Amino acid sequence: MSRKNTGFAADLAAGIDLSEETPPPRRSGLASNVLTGRSNRLADLASGAIVNRTHELVDPARCRMWAGHNRDYALLTEERCADLIESIKAQGRQEMPAIVRRVSGDPDFDFEVICGARRHWSITWLRTHNYPDFKFLVDVREIGDEEAFRLADIENRARDDLTDLERARDYLRALDTYYDGRQKTMAERLKVSESWLTRYLDLARLPEELTRAFVNPQDLGIRNAMALKGLLKPEDRKARAYKEAARLSEAQAASGEALPVLDVIKALTLAVDPPKRSGSPKRSGKPETISSSTGKPVLRIEGADRKGIRLTLLSKGGASRQDAEEAIRAVLDQHWA
Repeated sequence: MSRKNTGFAADLAAGIDLSEETPPPRRSGLASNVLTGRSNRLADLASGAIVNRTHELVDPARCRMWAGHNRDYALLTEERCADLIESIKAQGRQEMPAIVRRVSGDPDFDFEVICGARRHWSITWLRTHNYPDFKFLVDVREIGDEEAFRLADIENRARDDLTDLERARDYLRALDTYYDGRQKTMAERLKVSESWLTRYLDLARLPEELTRAFVNPQDLGIRNAMALKGLLKPEDRKARAYKEAARLSEAQAASGEALPVLDVIKALTLAVDPPKRSGSPKRSGKPETISSSTGKPVLRIEGADRKGIRLTLLSKGGASRQDAEEAIRAVLDQHWA
């Protein structure tokens, strides 16, 4: 081989790597990535890092309301569900699934609704009003009664369409059913203060002999509970309150018109503690002390005259600022025009 050709061959051989080093790994293919992703997700599901939710579209007729549901299903109407009905019609489907759990041993139902009574009512209504193909979207869970109660409370606590009385009665039922009457334990489980919970329980405990004075008791709020609770002691005042409540109920039924809540409260208060007809107009009865739910004195109503009401805040009585604010609101509800 000529010297020129020899040099050319040497240049070619210099570009060939004859070592036994391992070549760089090839980029994994799409199939490998898919399998790895599935393997990782299965591992996450097994460890609890990911919770797999089962959503199903079902016939609402196969769903019943859970006995512990915090909404009064009988109070639902087209008017109360109008916004949800229009939203479902506009979207063409139910966007947010209701939370349900499976039932067994009942041939008429497959699920019971934990959260989503309005969604269930709206889909049912739509299916009978020109939308027969709509299905009820559900999120199937496996949960016990106490957990179901807390879950429903969290979902509905901030909703304006759930009345204070509905929520209050649900809390009162749950207090004995799940917490053996221990209010502190219940407040801790719900992550609320005891005083906050007390206001709802006071509302739920108002007797029917008193609430009959209101054409629609669902209009009562927790702000009204303290003013009404104060009418029930002692026994002679309670008897006068019950008598006036019966009179107001009959009068409103006869007229066909419902009085505003505050007007009813004022009428009950005047019946329980009528103003004195004689003596100095500067005072209206003996001083009345208003206490907190724990029995701590909050304020004292010294009396009233033509100019207004005189109050003394008992800041050293052991009650909290929140107790004082609630008591003042109750006085306003009772006396402010």
